[in-house]
Amino acid sequence: MRTPSRRLTLALAALLAIGSVTAGAREDVRAEDASRVVKQIQAIPEASIPDRLLDEAHAIVVVPDTIKAGFMVGGRRGLGLMAVKRPDGTWSNPVFVKLSGASFGFQAGVQSADVILVFRSERGLDNIVNGKFTLGADASVAAGPVGRNAAAATDGAMKAEIWSWSRARGLFAGVALDGAVLQIDHGANRSVYGEGVTPRMVFEGRAPAPSAAIRAFRDTLEEATAAARYARKRSEAAKAPAPAPGSATVTPLGEDAPAARTPLPPAGTP
Repeated sequence: MRTPSRRLTLALAALLAIGSVTAGAREDVRAEDASRVVKQIQAIPEASIPDRLLDEAHAIVVVPDTIKAGFMVGGRRGLGLMAVKRPDGTWSNPVFVKLSGASFGFQAGVQSADVILVFRSERGLDNIVNGKFTLGADASVAAGPVGRNAAAATDGAMKAEIWSWSRARGLFAGVALDGAVLQIDHGANRSVYGEGVTPRMVFEGRAPAPSAAIRAFRDTLEEATAAARYARKRSEAAKAPAPAPGSATVTPLGEDAPAARTPLPPAGTP
């Protein structure tokens, strides 16, 4: 026969297990939503992140369904994921982040928007890992250009360290997020990676493997970046000057040059 204390212990254990499963499921949904956002923005060439920016990005933050609400004084809050690019050019597993901030002015209503931030340098990443980060204060942020070939038109103005995009309705567009605060969601990271795992451990590949849904977000970034890199190389090759008409192609002598043939002697020659 089980004692009341024994039943209470089992009940608490069951509640903890249910809470853990629920928390893990919540984080999986966040990862799936973030993957959806990346696929949707890259599926529309005229509204996608320029290939150059995605190829050269140091980090990316994707915050699906950011809620902005208010009357005269408004607020913004969203839960998303952040991954960094490793030295070998691959993306890390993501950590979970929060985006929040206040806005002022004449406004009313509630608006849900997907937000993407692309970091063009490593500046500010340490601030995020160690605490929180204010866009526009800890690093400059600007509304991102759209279109896969837009990078060429923004070369002269690419001084911002972070580009930002948002989609409230329809296509993505650049958006200014000065004053918004980005910080680590420690509770979500504990649910996914376990107690004592730091964001730096996740970025460096020293954390336990996350769920398939969370790994799928990393794979989505890999696919999008590979496609951007391929498109960028094709574009650069197309812009390369073609050889002048009538110019002869000289093949240098070497292993790949055809071997010289010795002429045969005339017939009847001893």
